[in-house]
Amino acid sequence: MSTNGKVVAAFEELAVLSEILGANGFKVSALRRAARTIEALTSDACTMEASVLQAIDGIGASTVAKIHEFSTTGTMTELLELRAQVPAGLTQLLQIQGLGPKTVRSLWTDLEVVDLATLKAAIDSGAISKLPRMGPKSIENLKEGIEFLEQSRGRIRIGEALPIAEALVRELKTLPSVQRIAYAGSLRRGRETIGDIDVLAASTDAPALMEAFRARLDVAKVLVTGETKTSVLTKHGMQIDLRVVPLDRFGSALLYFTGSTEHNIRLRERAIAQQMRLNEYGLFHAREDGTVAEGASAIVSAEEPEIYAALGLQWVPPTMREDRGELDAFATGAKVPNVVEIKDIRAELHCHTVASDGAMTIDEIITLAQQRGFHTIAITDHSKSQAQAGGLPEPRLLEHIAAIHAARTRFPTMQIWAGSEVDILSDGSLDYTDEILAKLDWVVASPHAALKQESKLATARILAAIRHPLVHVIGHPTGRIVNGRPGLELAMDELFAAAKQHSTALEINAQHLRLDLRDTDVRGAMNAGCMIAINCDVHGDTDFDELRYGVLTAQRGWLPASQCLNALDAKSLNAWRMQKR
Repeated sequence: MSTNGKVVAAFEELAVLSEILGANGFKVSALRRAARTIEALTSDACTMEASVLQAIDGIGASTVAKIHEFSTTGTMTELLELRAQVPAGLTQLLQIQGLGPKTVRSLWTDLEVVDLATLKAAIDSGAISKLPRMGPKSIENLKEGIEFLEQSRGRIRIGEALPIAEALVRELKTLPSVQRIAYAGSLRRGRETIGDIDVLAASTDAPALMEAFRARLDVAKVLVTGETKTSVLTKHGMQIDLRVVPLDRFGSALLYFTGSTEHNIRLRERAIAQQMRLNEYGLFHAREDGTVAEGASAIVSAEEPEIYAALGLQWVPPTMREDRGELDAFATGAKVPNVVEIKDIRAELHCHTVASDGAMTIDEIITLAQQRGFHTIAITDHSKSQAQAGGLPEPRLLEHIAAIHAARTRFPTMQIWAGSEVDILSDGSLDYTDEILAKLDWVVASPHAALKQESKLATARILAAIRHPLVHVIGHPTGRIVNGRPGLELAMDELFAAAKQHSTALEINAQHLRLDLRDTDVRGAMNAGCMIAINCDVHGDTDFDELRYGVLTAQRGWLPASQCLNALDAKSLNAWRMQKR
């Protein structure tokens, strides 16, 4: 975990513990906002000047003091004090669906529940029924939530969740009763990991739709079912929630269940300021006392764009709904950010053939790129240090360069470059000599080993590669694996400044296992004026399909097509390449 990641985790834990201990809502909200703000920073919060930190919206003096304390001690006094007051097992209970901090507090103070075991005992003894709003149905739901927690896999990578959601929507969409259907939640926002899948539908026959959903072959267990909501656990270990909403309220429900929570809060605040109220049922006029008249008709509710327009906003793409300045950027009349889309991508600049660890020949991989409408492909098999991946020693590399160049006569309409994914060694040197590198058309320099290197050394290592005059792109800069390894802790602002100065691009590796750069780093690189490459790191024919995950990550970082190498036309891309030659 990066330094900022550790600070974010500390603030999030502070918020949870404070709420369990009954702190006022303003304090809890301030702690959570501080966590979100720090998460979006591209500089190391612990090394930033107090005046710079305090100038950032969402960070006050007390937050700055906590960050400073964390930078010097590795923790926060208040956090240690709260941990001492709250049994460690209580926070695990928050992972159970339907249990929030306030209910967990009641379980603790009223029933002496301190962990999962004592919660089960309270259920078995019947003591839990003494709590308010804890009737038989709620208790049954709680039991199912406990069972799901014990069986679940935790957060799922987007590359696993999205195909499941798309298959479900395609299948249910064929039912005659289904009027509209879409997935929502963090999946629609393109987050790299997903807790569960939220699906919304409008239907003329809700019972038939729920029955079809429950009867699907991949359903392992029905967790809860009713007229408007059914939750199932799939054989993949993933929870899917299906909600049926009225057709004329589909837009407001989709907006609400897409989130993020922080984005929705901002929208509700904007509505209140305009004497309106926004919820999952629509946007309503408010009375003088701020309430909505019983039975009042919504101003708008059927379509998301209508709701945004009524609030004085242009429609905000789901990938940008994270309370990172989007409401100002999408105000009516503003020139909205023009983020890159899949249709803009016309080149693949990082791929591997059978010469190293790929599954396709030179001609096969070029053919696939051509079929996708690409004008350029850079073939970048591994360098010699990647022996386990078939990395090429110099004599084989020279033969490979000649073979790639020979393919140009067979594919005259394609721009074909002989490249290499060259290892950035632990000391910052590259895996081939400059004489060999100069023979390559295209160089992607990537870290593959020593990925637990100390931050200053790691930063110096990547900076050396960025400054190298023959390097075009830094591939997957941190070397992280989503849900696998954290990768290098880098001073990203230093990398962005150097990349801009030396005209070296940084990569979003579109493989859903990597997504490196991550979204917040893309935003920082974009703001610094860096060029970004979105590459599929192709090893097999299906890897080209990973492109959408890279584009989603780019959109979450507000990357415009003009700063994406793969979106340049062939002539412009080649001119950019030749800067290094």
